[in-house]
Amino acid sequence: MTSMTTTPALRSEADVLLTGIAGPNATLRDDQWTAIDALVNQHRRMLVVQRTGWGKSAVYFIAAKLLRERGAGASLIISPLLALMRNQVVAAQRAGIRAATLNSANMTEWEEIQGQVSRGEIDVLLVSPERLNNPGFRDEVLPNLARAVGMVVIDEAHCISDWGHDFRPDYRRIRDLLAGLGEGTPVLATTATANDRVVADVQAQLGEHTGLLRGGLDREALHLSVVKLPDTTRRPAWLATHLSQLEGSGIIYCLTVAAAEDLAQALEAAGWNVAAYTGRTEAGERERLEQALLNNELKALVATSALGMGFDKPDLGFVVHLGAPASPVSYYQQVGRAGRGTERADVILLPGAEDREIWEYFASVSFPDEQRVRQLLQVLDPEQVQSTMRLESQVDLSRSRLEQVLKVLDVDGAVRRVKGGWLSTGRPWHYDAERYAGLEKAREVEQQAMLDYENTTDCLMLFLRHQLDDSTATKPCGRCANCRGQNWESSIDPAAEQAVTERLRAPGVRVAQRRQWPSGISIKGKIKGVGAGRALGRLNDVARGPALKQMLTEKTWVPSPQWRQDEWLSRIVAVLADWDWAQRPTNVVALGAADPETTALIGRTATAIAGVGRMNFAGLLAVRPGVGEVVAQNSAYRVEALLEHWDWAGIDQLQLVPGPILLLTDLIDTGWSVTVAGSTLAERCGVEVLPLALASRG
Repeated sequence: MTSMTTTPALRSEADVLLTGIAGPNATLRDDQWTAIDALVNQHRRMLVVQRTGWGKSAVYFIAAKLLRERGAGASLIISPLLALMRNQVVAAQRAGIRAATLNSANMTEWEEIQGQVSRGEIDVLLVSPERLNNPGFRDEVLPNLARAVGMVVIDEAHCISDWGHDFRPDYRRIRDLLAGLGEGTPVLATTATANDRVVADVQAQLGEHTGLLRGGLDREALHLSVVKLPDTTRRPAWLATHLSQLEGSGIIYCLTVAAAEDLAQALEAAGWNVAAYTGRTEAGERERLEQALLNNELKALVATSALGMGFDKPDLGFVVHLGAPASPVSYYQQVGRAGRGTERADVILLPGAEDREIWEYFASVSFPDEQRVRQLLQVLDPEQVQSTMRLESQVDLSRSRLEQVLKVLDVDGAVRRVKGGWLSTGRPWHYDAERYAGLEKAREVEQQAMLDYENTTDCLMLFLRHQLDDSTATKPCGRCANCRGQNWESSIDPAAEQAVTERLRAPGVRVAQRRQWPSGISIKGKIKGVGAGRALGRLNDVARGPALKQMLTEKTWVPSPQWRQDEWLSRIVAVLADWDWAQRPTNVVALGAADPETTALIGRTATAIAGVGRMNFAGLLAVRPGVGEVVAQNSAYRVEALLEHWDWAGIDQLQLVPGPILLLTDLIDTGWSVTVAGSTLAERCGVEVLPLALASRG
């Protein structure tokens, strides 16, 4: 650690720095000075749990500058999102603090920035947690940085704890960084969303002598409401009706990408200037949309959790949720985006009938069972580097789950990330079944608490604060709908509902085509012969989903000869009429399923489509006798199983006429079933295959 002067930092010095960040009339509060004093003068480790808008970033910027003025090295700030880094660099510069960031978007500048740090030209360096396990950064940069760093700041520290609502394995790498710090190096961890269990977990990882500064979590600007419509499919129309009553611009959160995209289109159809912001949104477009909302050029961003930590708009006027997050803690974190710099901000929850099913799905793709983890450890080698793509072909885990497991195993010391992939360390590894069972139980408790929030008649803000173990939460807020005894009207404007309904019920949804076979399987290269597909709708559609799910579950629908009077058959005709294919299909083939009732439904529907569309019903491609449903989600595993799933000899029995094939199935999930079956049909029959599904998963 760089030699420092012993002159204590004074509160007046900190006040001067604050004016550069927050304006000429700003002064530090006592609790903010308590944190700064502990870091700069006492060189302590501190965990600060304070509400959004409390001023946590001001604390660590000021502490970093005061430490630099006393001879300390640059402070290292670990932040979760690039958007947050961009905002923080600008804030630091306003106060005369020299800040820089190392991230995947500026790799060409890394060497120069690292040189600036070495030469003492940088006061604050911001990095993402993912950088901590980048092989080059971890092995070449981090050791030198740890020896010379003046202070370490861990922003959004609840991500350290797998008991938290937003656990990120990369954050666990921080333990290694802290272990390499010089004696007396101050450490600050900050978060607005941590209950008692998460606080204890984070403190344990920071060290037993870590101090805690915890404040009340009331947000005086927020006016909370829960609006429960009898028919939750009418929520988009309700929003289109009542958006005009919400001041300023805001965020409308959805639980899935599909729901966000559908809702954005529906609100646009009703005349609202909104845009979708999801995990599918490209990085450059995300930055453009963030700026458009900051400039009030949009009424709202319709977003998934991809727009979360790091987005800072003090005058955000409202946050609406179309569907409830799986925990009150996560909900509090997202609604905290609103009302930081306004006297009032409206927070509205519109729960949906599909919420619990979505929660269960996301829970099902969490950390896998021990058998799959052991399978991964067995295929890893201590000497042969294997890429994630190569491992994916050997282990039945999807890419996202595989990457998560590898990160956890890396932090636990069982594997090591190196240039080009992963190595086994050969160290024994313990599957903590008790902890994972505890996490599952905690999720169930949180989900029930969210349902309790929706139904409580008590103060809504007090409920959320109690969920976060806020010991200062003793009095009702007096602002929420329950406290005031007034809630939003359930009325819906007929014109808005018509515009929304027409858009949401537009003929079908597009299903993207797979273009490349997975690596490490028996077939390779580009996929040929299968075009882009269509589905009547998504199972998680806010409008069509519930009815589609019921139809596929009951499997009793029989198409009517009078197709114009048959709701489902008329929808299928509309999808076909709207399909912009290059050549109209002349054949319909039903794709058999392992379940006989599903196969019968597909066969009836395919026959009806052929009759209405004046196409040739060529027959059924049946599954092989005795073959069960393919359940593997890993692409390589799934394709290999599907190659043995159908009775390919049955292709010779199809009664085809010249021209493309419309391949009908019940449900498109990963898209591999129609791709495997369609490509084989295309190859053997020499025609294009166009998939049509009654529904898609997302």
